[in-house]
Amino acid sequence: MGAQVEGWDTESADRAVAVLKAVADPSRYRLLWALSGAELPVSALAELLGAHVAATSQHLARLRTAGLVTSRREGTRIYYRAAGPRVRGLLEEASLVALAASAEPSAEVPAPEAATAPRTQERPARAPRALGVRRAAT
Repeated sequence: MGAQVEGWDTESADRAVAVLKAVADPSRYRLLWALSGAELPVSALAELLGAHVAATSQHLARLRTAGLVTSRREGTRIYYRAAGPRVRGLLEEASLVALAASAEPSAEVPAPEAATAPRTQERPARAPRALGVRRAAT
């Protein structure tokens, strides 16, 4: 990606978080990946996801609101595409970060307060409730 971000203010951080939230759904991630390589109609995108056109349109609306996709109408069809080459870069970076995170051994380190807090009495285990059994009203 290479671009440096200078001066993170609250508004910039909020916009960045909105973009990350928009991508933080597997269906939307897959849509963006497909749209970063081609312009496609909603029907083809719905087929790609194995979802209804209405659900796909809702995902696309969320991506459009975040500024990640653009659309154009041709007759009755609406075609979508990624808003620019940086969208593909965002997806690639997310994949690399995820790959690196999964490759690192996870050393479980106790939280500082858990390590120093005095141990309290543990709750006794509850008896399991019977499922589907109701007591008669008295």
